[in-house]
Amino acid sequence: MPLLNKGNSKTVKGEKYGFRTFGLHLSPANKSGFNVCHWSSAGCRVSCLDTAGRGCMSNVQKARIAKTKRFFTDKLGFMQDLHKEIGSSIRNALKKELIPCFRLNLTSDLPWENIKYEGISVLDKFSDRTFYDYTKGFTRMLAYLHGELPSNYHLTFSKSEVTTDEQIDRVIELGGNVAVVFRDRLPKTYRGIEVVNGDDSDLRFKDKKGVIVGLIEKGLAKKDETGFVVEP
Repeated sequence: MPLLNKGNSKTVKGEKYGFRTFGLHLSPANKSGFNVCHWSSAGCRVSCLDTAGRGCMSNVQKARIAKTKRFFTDKLGFMQDLHKEIGSSIRNALKKELIPCFRLNLTSDLPWENIKYEGISVLDKFSDRTFYDYTKGFTRMLAYLHGELPSNYHLTFSKSEVTTDEQIDRVIELGGNVAVVFRDRLPKTYRGIEVVNGDDSDLRFKDKKGVIVGLIEKGLAKKDETGFVVEP
């Protein structure tokens, strides 16, 4: 069973900028019996894009659950295959004259900087390639902003209904970006901070610093009543 995909409706938008994103879909939160989203909130669990598009198909759900279980029960084999697939993905993208980049937390929030295989993280193993993710872990985001994570790993802090204004301000002050899901449309600013269109592509590492990355609600998020989706 392949671990990485070659893009979804969002990540393929990066190809117009010369990038190809390869992503890893795990089964979110503790849906598989193993928790891969330690900082998740009720709102993000309800609004998760895990069931968007092809994700709603039973065979896709089963595959994501199987991959997640394998990560925890056969981590050595999982990581061996992940390293091999990243190597082949790089070659595949370069043949098509695209720059390969990787998002290993499409539907999870694992600290890949701490996950080692043969004593090294996948980020350090492929240090000449760009990895990027969203995270709801505030402490993890601060570690990134303080330069404590590999330099080829870009993180965007993701707001949920339990995120405080103080946390948002701190991330922005340190030059980080905060992703906010809005209902129906994107405002020009949020709490006085510039909002950029995060739906134009998934290439978060290309965003300017110190901005709100605005996303329009999709899928189950359209029914959110927790406060996860923000009214513009």
